[in-house]
Amino acid sequence: MKIPITGFIYESDDKSLNGEHSHVLYVTSFDGRRVHIHGFSGFTSFDVDHRHDYLGRTEPAQSGVPHVHRYFTMTSFNHGHEHRIEGITGPAIEIPFGGHYHEFKGTTTINESTPHKHKYSGQTGNEL
Repeated sequence: MKIPITGFIYESDDKSLNGEHSHVLYVTSFDGRRVHIHGFSGFTSFDVDHRHDYLGRTEPAQSGVPHVHRYFTMTSFNHGHEHRIEGITGPAIEIPFGGHYHEFKGTTTINESTPHKHKYSGQTGNEL
């Protein structure tokens, strides 16, 4: 089964793959449907005398069909450390007059310096 995909590739200077040359693929449509992303931001719960801010973008998903998005980002570096935030959003929630957003929530990774974690929750922005 062949699925038509459109997009573009650019050469990456990222040498994190053991110094191997790599390319980054940006998919703009999948099976004839435009893909889109969402921005998201917020702050974590206040635990162990501090909280963290976070900012990121979801991974792409198809437009016009029921979908969710994967997301990943790192928190701000506060109190001498940071945490990883990752998960899958809830389903699309339509916005009157067009567009949609997604809700998300979870718990950060545990920081090893003073073992603790933070809760987070929020809504993505409208689709980009």
